[in-house]
Amino acid sequence: MSLIGRDRELSILGGLLDRLRAGVSERLVITGPSGAGKTALLAAAAELAADRGIRIENAGDRARAGLPTSPGRPGEPVLMLADTKTVEESDLVGLGSQVSAAPRALLVAARKYTGSAAELRLGGLSGGEFAALVPGLPRDAVHALWLVSGGLPGPALRLSDRLSDLDGDVDPVVHLALVAPSHAQFLELDLGLVRLLESAAERPLAPADRARVLARLARELLADTSAAARRRDLADTALGLARGSGDPGTVAEVLDSRLHALWDPAATAERLATAEEIVAEARRAGDAAAECRGLFWRFVAHAEMGDLTAAEAALGAYVGAAEQAGRTDAHVVALARHAMLATIRGRFEEAEALAHQVLVAGRQAEVSDTERLAGSVRHQLAVVWGRAEARVEPWRRMARSLPGHFFEATAARSLLESGRDVEAGLELERLLPAVLAGTGPRWIGALADLAIVASRTGNLAAATDLYEALLPFRGRLVVWGGANTITGPVDDYLGHLAASLDRPDDALDHLGEAAGLSRRLGTLPWLARTLAARAEVLTRRGRPADRERASKDVDQARSIATRLGMDGLLDALAPAPPRADQWRWVADGQDWRLEAGAETARVPDGRGPRYLRALLVAPGAEIPALDLVAGGSGLAASSADPLLDDTARASYRRRLTMLDERLDAADRAGDVDAAATVQAERVALLAELRRSAGLGGRSRAHGNEAERARVSATRALWRTIERIESVAPLAGAHLRASLRTGRLMRYQPAPGGPGGWQA
Repeated sequence: MSLIGRDRELSILGGLLDRLRAGVSERLVITGPSGAGKTALLAAAAELAADRGIRIENAGDRARAGLPTSPGRPGEPVLMLADTKTVEESDLVGLGSQVSAAPRALLVAARKYTGSAAELRLGGLSGGEFAALVPGLPRDAVHALWLVSGGLPGPALRLSDRLSDLDGDVDPVVHLALVAPSHAQFLELDLGLVRLLESAAERPLAPADRARVLARLARELLADTSAAARRRDLADTALGLARGSGDPGTVAEVLDSRLHALWDPAATAERLATAEEIVAEARRAGDAAAECRGLFWRFVAHAEMGDLTAAEAALGAYVGAAEQAGRTDAHVVALARHAMLATIRGRFEEAEALAHQVLVAGRQAEVSDTERLAGSVRHQLAVVWGRAEARVEPWRRMARSLPGHFFEATAARSLLESGRDVEAGLELERLLPAVLAGTGPRWIGALADLAIVASRTGNLAAATDLYEALLPFRGRLVVWGGANTITGPVDDYLGHLAASLDRPDDALDHLGEAAGLSRRLGTLPWLARTLAARAEVLTRRGRPADRERASKDVDQARSIATRLGMDGLLDALAPAPPRADQWRWVADGQDWRLEAGAETARVPDGRGPRYLRALLVAPGAEIPALDLVAGGSGLAASSADPLLDDTARASYRRRLTMLDERLDAADRAGDVDAAATVQAERVALLAELRRSAGLGGRSRAHGNEAERARVSATRALWRTIERIESVAPLAGAHLRASLRTGRLMRYQPAPGGPGGWQA
């Protein structure tokens, strides 16, 4: 049998069959893209086997029926054929591994293969081979066909059939440029199609055709991040020509391509208006396919605006229009969006099932983005379930294959979520300048991912830049590309950034907006995440009413996370378990709670419990009483001769407030080491304050301030100890024996006390 351009492959198959007749069993997997000729090569192998008297068995039919291989006659060679488009590879491996007296060869056709068998990969035909495949076409048409098909026989033959039906006055090159499907995935550059469009643009064209060619060229260049200015010029020129043509179908097509080409994240309102115009013009033209595209843009714009009800209505209309237009890929696109919506609402099992349906339906419909559509849903599920580590390398591979589209940002966040903070921080520093200067369908999402990295790694400069970049989008959702992924309200990310910048009031405003939007949308996973973040900010701010609010937020977040199985968030909410020999002195709502072995006590919040906490986290350290009351009169310099002006004093107070918030956060987490570190910094800061202010440099004034601090701190501390002693006498006795009061305060653990404190 002869196949054009496949002499080498036929020779390999002939050698396999000759060895099979000699009693050698083998496996060979034929791989390649759709249309490469894998099925034709299987048929050729069957003919070659028949010529050699080798029995042929369809392994795929037996695998689907759950049947074992036929035993055959002893010593009879058998060629087993299968196509994994409809058969699971695991079934084929099982069939191929069955041992019998007869030698067997297993020949499998598959698009991709990662197993251990030998692989024969099919690609496109060379220019000379391709010309023999489509005889009778003009030379320029053959070259155009080769460009758009990538030399693959299947697509080329289908397109050549369409060329044979054209009227004589239709330019086949221009026709192919306008109708040939792109075989590239989203954000991949189909270089052959781009070259064909550039060639078509140089030919004599009617204004409407030129508009369509230029618009499609602009659209295909979206994958080229260096071509932004060129895309805009092409799109603007095309739109002017389309409107001048007066043809509604051309206007609709050009508007759709223009939205793809420019994809301005800030132009949501314009995107929605353009979507409505596309729908209107498409209906005027009776173009169901163009109407379908306009409805999809309507879905995307409503999702960006945070109106998921309107977005879902648009998605339903899109599916209906697509069915009318005969678009088989629309079902896959809609399934992927429904999987995304199930994910953000916490219906994780449904989302996982839908992601599987996307894979099955997408492969059957030969949708090029199938793997990526399902993969984005599974990534979000992995993050929710605390399994981000497994997603790091896939995102890095995407970044290598699609440079300039910020896949590194998602990889950085995955690194962070899997505990690799240092690597995530380095990725942030590498990527931030490019992202801040960028745009495109993944831009908002990249900003959001980097916002989480910056806020959790303490990169304040990056947090400031990212806050300013995201602020214009507050009130919206973080929508990636065509809304196959949505990762929460923009205000949630702004809240994280503001918190890291020590702006708790701004952070709480943003997080409140995010929580309200999530409640309205019913997006419970987002709500749980936002409530947890807000609780942390409230705890760090430490106002009297904040502790109760934080406790309620944590309880609700934990309740949602528990019911939904959000393991990653539950791990973040879980306090560090105390050591067996450790006592606890922790804030609990409006009270402080003591846990000392079998004894417990509750003391109302006030200065005394806070002073006690400061001493417990620094055992053996002498802390001036003036430091304990800092933030009150202890920071006020003498009015007679102040050395700190109001601005400097306010700056010191802000820093002290931030340290207090961090100390509270360390308390909540049960992180004794972090609390001790923060307390040490606080002591050093206050010591520097006293040296700088010096109360005018006069010893009497300093003595008056220090004495007032001693009296205030001593009274507050002993009142607290007395309250503890009334309900927990053993713990109270230990504290009374261990505390040293005066101008220098110290907790010096007496024998018989705990091995440490969680405070």
